[in-house]
Amino acid sequence: MPNVETSVWIQAPLSVVYEIAKDNRSFPEFMNDVKSLDIVESDGDRVVSDWVGLIPTFGLKVRWRQEDVWDDEAHTCTFRQVKGDYDKLEGTWTFADENGGTRFDSTLEYEYVVPGLGPLVKKVVHGIVVKNMDGVLGAIKARAESRVTA
Repeated sequence: MPNVETSVWIQAPLSVVYEIAKDNRSFPEFMNDVKSLDIVESDGDRVVSDWVGLIPTFGLKVRWRQEDVWDDEAHTCTFRQVKGDYDKLEGTWTFADENGGTRFDSTLEYEYVVPGLGPLVKKVVHGIVVKNMDGVLGAIKARAESRVTA
């Protein structure tokens, strides 16, 4: 199964970055590829939400229900698709103090099968997933750094 690992260093305190990442309800406000996100269940550090993502390249919407489990002590989030358009979607976000800022690492394992289409489409889908994850981390970076300089 394809695996995507992305990382970004953010010039903002860990507490600010973690707070922004944990507030996924606000993602549609500052992430272009997130059309909507609705919280359907919240129980302490466990949050279940319905996502609608945009794939502008194909003019498509992707829908899924995701469970996030946050660990405030370790500054991590593990997530997985409960149901939706992906055949598999799960991963981990980790946040750590680094050089006066925050290192934000994301690992994502996914499977998105398009019946009848071959390896070329899988490469295109992988490129889109990588671009999307880079966009997510970049959007959180921009929001956190703008809060610190504001």
